[in-house]
Amino acid sequence: MKSIKLMVLTLVLPLVLAGCGRYLPDSQGGPEKQSTQKPEETGKEIRISTESSSGEPGPFAGDDSPEAIALKLLSAMTPEEKVGQMFFVRLRKDQAAEDIEAYHPGGYILFGDDFKDETKTSIKELIDSYQSASAIPLLIGVDEEGGTVCRVSRHKAFRSEPFPSPQELYGQGGLEAVREDAGEKAAFLLELGINVNLAPVCDVSVDPNDFIYRRSFGQDAPATADYVKTMVLEMEKAHIGSTLKHFPGYGSNADTHTETATDNRDYEQFVTSDFLPFVSGIEAGAGSILVSHNIVTSMDGNYPASLSPAVHDILRNSLNFKGVIMTDDLSMEAVKGSTPDTDAAVLAVAAGNDLLISTDFETQIPAVLEALKNGTVREELIDASVKRILLWKLKLGLINQA
Repeated sequence: MKSIKLMVLTLVLPLVLAGCGRYLPDSQGGPEKQSTQKPEETGKEIRISTESSSGEPGPFAGDDSPEAIALKLLSAMTPEEKVGQMFFVRLRKDQAAEDIEAYHPGGYILFGDDFKDETKTSIKELIDSYQSASAIPLLIGVDEEGGTVCRVSRHKAFRSEPFPSPQELYGQGGLEAVREDAGEKAAFLLELGINVNLAPVCDVSVDPNDFIYRRSFGQDAPATADYVKTMVLEMEKAHIGSTLKHFPGYGSNADTHTETATDNRDYEQFVTSDFLPFVSGIEAGAGSILVSHNIVTSMDGNYPASLSPAVHDILRNSLNFKGVIMTDDLSMEAVKGSTPDTDAAVLAVAAGNDLLISTDFETQIPAVLEALKNGTVREELIDASVKRILLWKLKLGLINQA
C-alpha cells in the first residue's frame, strides 16, 4: 500500500466508502500496458496524476469516464497491489487491518460466524474500519441467498427471521414477491456496509434429491431464467453487487465442499437449459459470475470448471460476459483434494478468473506473485482482471466518479 502514498498529484478521486453510482460496462475487456505513476492517499482521497514526468498532459488527462478512471488507478498500482485486488478473501476479524496492509485484498467475504455476538451497529463499525484501512475500497460480500443459506439474517440481532428461500417466495406471491424480497434484502445488506450479495443461484434443479435443489428456484430453465432476471434487475436498481452462480450449472452433482464432482452431461444440455439463467442474468446487468468446482467433461475433462480455460472461454466468447469472473472458494475439497493451494491459485488466474475466493490467501497471494515474477502468469492477464474489478467497484459506487 506504500505506493499509494508517494506523490501529491492532481486529479482527485474521492473514495466513497458506502455510496452508490453507475458506470459504463467494460467494452474492451482486453489487457492494457500501463505506466508506473503512483497515487497518494490523503485522508479518504486518492490523487492520480494526469501529467507526464515532463509536466505535459498525460494520456488520461480530461477523461473522467469509468474506463479512464480504472486505467488511472491501475497504472498507479504495484504488482503486489494488483494481485491483492484479485483476492476476495475470508475475513479474519482479529487481524483484518493487518491483512489489508500486508496483502491489499480486493475484498472480504463474511460468513455466519462473523455475525455471531454482533449487532447492526458493531458490524457497520467494523466494516467501516476495514474500508478506512484500505487504499482502494473493498468489496464486502456475503451469501444471503434466502432459505438454507442466510449468513446474516439467521441471527436474530439482525432480523427477526431469516429471509425465505426462492421457492418459498415464489409460492407465496410469484415473481412480485421475489422482486420485493430482493429489494428488501439489498437495503438490509447495504445498511450494514455489505455491497455484494453472492446471489442469485442460477442452477436449474427440479429434483428434490439434488444437492443444490433447496438453494435453487426449483423449476425448469425458462422459469429459472425469469427468476434470475427479476433478482438481478432489482439488485442493479439498488446498486448492490450480484453474483450469478454456479456456472456452468450444478445439475445433480455432489457437494463440492466435501468431495469431487464430475458432470458427464452432453454440452447440448447446457446450451439448451443450464446456460439460460446465466444468459438472462448477464443481459440484466449482473456484475459477476461464480464458477463451480465441478469437472464438466463435455467442456474440460481434466480440470474443475473453476480452473478450466475452456470453461472461461465459453463465458467470455460464447456468452459474451464482460464482467468479473470469480472462483468458488479454493479451499473446498473438490479443489484441495487434488491440487495444492498454491497451484490452484495460479491455475485459477491462468484460466481467466478475475477474483479468487480464498481462505488460504497467505499462501495463495505469494504464489500468484511468484508466478507473475517468473512469467508463468502474464502481467497483461493480471491487468485485464484488475481493470474489470475496478470497473465493478466504480459501478457499485465504491469509487466516486465525480
